[in-house]
Amino acid sequence: MRGGTSKAVMFHREDLPADQASWAPIFRAVMGSPDPYARQLDGMGGGVSSVSKICIVGPSTHPDADVDYTFAQVSVKDDRVDFSAICGNMTSAIGPFAIDEGLVPCPPDGPTTVRIHNTNTRKIIHAQFNVQGGAAAVDGEMSLDGVAGTGSPIRLDFLHPGGPSTGRLLPTGHACDTLDVPGLGPVNASLIDAANPCVFVEARALGATGIELPGEIESNPELLRKLEAVRRAASVAMGLAPDAEAAGLKASLPLVALVASPADAPLLSGAVQSAAKTDILVRMMSTGQPHRAVPLTGALCLAVACRVPGSLPAQVVATTGADPDIRIGHPSGVIVVAAHVERQGETLQARHASAYRTARRLFKGEVYYRTSLAR
Repeated sequence: MRGGTSKAVMFHREDLPADQASWAPIFRAVMGSPDPYARQLDGMGGGVSSVSKICIVGPSTHPDADVDYTFAQVSVKDDRVDFSAICGNMTSAIGPFAIDEGLVPCPPDGPTTVRIHNTNTRKIIHAQFNVQGGAAAVDGEMSLDGVAGTGSPIRLDFLHPGGPSTGRLLPTGHACDTLDVPGLGPVNASLIDAANPCVFVEARALGATGIELPGEIESNPELLRKLEAVRRAASVAMGLAPDAEAAGLKASLPLVALVASPADAPLLSGAVQSAAKTDILVRMMSTGQPHRAVPLTGALCLAVACRVPGSLPAQVVATTGADPDIRIGHPSGVIVVAAHVERQGETLQARHASAYRTARRLFKGEVYYRTSLAR
């Protein structure tokens, strides 16, 4: 299925071995990883992180949910299969999959809500979408920058998204920290854990502009080195890894992002996005690769960060808490997200973060993989 700006192979939980420890070799073989040529020609992957994903859906083990959803990120070039994070874009496909596959009873035509328990983060997400003719609606007028065509809207509400990986919205207790980054020295950064943990750095602090396209970032080894060094330092500061070496083995978290004030920016389509259409610009990395749009969880975390007083995104964003929507500019266009953060005593709490996506089933059938690779 496609979910938002990502694609994944969907599995029923009951079709996989009971022992989750045996899943990773199967997923690598299905996707065609590891592939030193970064094409995944011998599998279902597409050579970039946003289409090298696996979703596993089954009956819920949580009293407040209808289904369980487990996500696996399959690395393209190496043999890593990461279960530590969630894919927000693919979350949009879970509710429709559950309805279409009979995991949840199909209601009469009209709006419905599927309550999703993400086992990676132990968080609850509500997916609201339309049902038509006994299946999840597909056709509609909603367009997503980075996806051709239009589809039926799916609203995703991530409830209490703070602290899925570290237990705290602000893992260090601060809205802004100064990281001592080897080879760079002191770098100001905001370390936020909401939906997925992220580290936000002003683009200019790393010698960038914030309007670079993915190809420009990929062809700039010095910028890639700086981004990875910041990510590793942030991982240690957030308590996700004991040291930089261990952080290097866990490339998916935290997500690292360059943020900048609104500016006219080129898009992958060849058009130029006007500064007036955005409230903040972001260029985000996903497992070492520049994302061609923005991971949904990264966009949700950025929305939350924009509502955290004193954070770098809050200082950069060209909007206030009075307007619930935040227009995030990315290499493919704009995504509109919303977040509500409130103070409870001495701590900040993220009540929810929301976004709209579309999703579509691409095919249903049997996937073949080489069992020799799955051992």
